[in-house]
Amino acid sequence: MTNTQMGDRGNLKAVVLLSGGLDSSVVLYQAKAQGCECYALSFDYQQRHRRELKSATAIAKAGGVVEHQVVSFNLRQWGGSALTDDEIDLPLSRSLEQMSQDIPITYVPARNTIFLSFALSYAEAIGAGRVYIGVNALDYSGYPDCRPDYIQAMQEVFKLGTKQGHEGQAIQIVTPLINLKKTAIIELGNQLGVPWEKTWSCYAGGDVACGACDSCRLRLVAFAELGLRDPLSENRDEG
Repeated sequence: MTNTQMGDRGNLKAVVLLSGGLDSSVVLYQAKAQGCECYALSFDYQQRHRRELKSATAIAKAGGVVEHQVVSFNLRQWGGSALTDDEIDLPLSRSLEQMSQDIPITYVPARNTIFLSFALSYAEAIGAGRVYIGVNALDYSGYPDCRPDYIQAMQEVFKLGTKQGHEGQAIQIVTPLINLKKTAIIELGNQLGVPWEKTWSCYAGGDVACGACDSCRLRLVAFAELGLRDPLSENRDEG
């Protein structure tokens, strides 16, 4: 491990992709628990649910990151997803069985490839040794860029496409949640002290979680299975 990959306190430098959602917040707290000096990276890509960036800022502050970067670009200009095109309706009130039948219209074309490319550049620029991302292969949405074979392919890109990789110090992609059920992710977050009330998962684009989009439904069902109440549902009830 090179000196540049270590922070001022001797901790491993890590870039954490932080959307402000449940999964990415757990990943940040997990990286911190593993002794990493964390640099958070969020994206304003003109998504329908830009409200999540407010949560990303709050979680970054609560999680004590060294630096929080927000990269802005516009995927709305070509759309292709209900999250980047207001003309495409969000799927609402679907059962878990319905969610599992196909890749939903909330899939944003190549989003994680874009995110990981930015993270790779940021990580190499600051001499970080790891990039953490909260992908999950067990989510009912089944996005193709959240699966192990995709991460393995991107790891090869990280190795072959960077100076660090060619020098035998390839930046590692870390996916601590990839094989966890949503209930297990919440349990892990509880152990790590993640402030759920600061997180945001809703796709609908309002200031109060809708409770009906796929992301809200997955979250609500998982909290309910654990006999817990999602703090965002309390905010909705108050609204």
